Amino acid sequence: MDSAPLPIPATAEPLTARAVVLGERIDTAGLERRDALSTAPLSFRVGPGMAVVFRYGVVVMFGLDPLAEDEVLRGVAPRVQGPTALREEETIRLAARDDLDEGVQPDGVVRIGALSPDKLLVVADAVAKSAALASDERQVARVFDTIEPWARQLSEHGRAPGGRQVMIRLIGSSLLVQHRVAERVAVREKPDILWDRPDLERLYARLEDEYELVERAETLGRKLDLIGNTVTVMTDLIDTQRSFRLEAIVVALILLEVALTLVQMALRR
Repeated sequence: MDSAPLPIPATAEPLTARAVVLGERIDTAGLERRDALSTAPLSFRVGPGMAVVFRYGVVVMFGLDPLAEDEVLRGVAPRVQGPTALREEETIRLAARDDLDEGVQPDGVVRIGALSPDKLLVVADAVAKSAALASDERQVARVFDTIEPWARQLSEHGRAPGGRQVMIRLIGSSLLVQHRVAERVAVREKPDILWDRPDLERLYARLEDEYELVERAETLGRKLDLIGNTVTVMTDLIDTQRSFRLEAIVVALILLEVALTLVQMALRR
């Protein structure tokens, strides 16, 4: 890929990078360009800046003004599968200087030295994963907000609130979140650029620690496991209620048959 630095003065103010979660997936087939800097992920120059498109639904833009950002997002929008109603965004600042140590500084600015595309790909990978995790965390929190009243009602009154239909809806929403979140972003996988640039491992490790990517993914996994266990309990309750109703119907039919037999015996006498 082209490793020439972006045309941004070294003395400029910190460069703004913005990650936007557009949906569940982005079909990058057909978005390829002759001037693409890389294909996995797809990245290309936009004026003095750069845009990176990740297949798991995130676009990261470097050094673009609002109009240029809107243009990039509009161009990608037709390729988005399962667009989100509320877009998750994350913004970071990058120092366009090469005289400072790389990594996240106390002032929150990420210093990466020369703004070469390969370094920006490393930054884009970390911030895109962080934004995707934030979106997934919000979805999981929404399910927990729905499950909590159900669990409290079950604990206090010994029965599920709302009946069977409400339980089925809750199961559906829980399974939908599990499907959307599980393995959507392979957080533990390092960006492909590190295979060609192992010297950038240190920068990626610092960003990974700064955004707590592994820890957040593990916490999200535990919450998904809890949602899965809750769904299992709910389906068991539905099966139990159905079995109870079937048993009640069988008993009622037996009693009805006994009553009819007694009536017939009485009439014969």
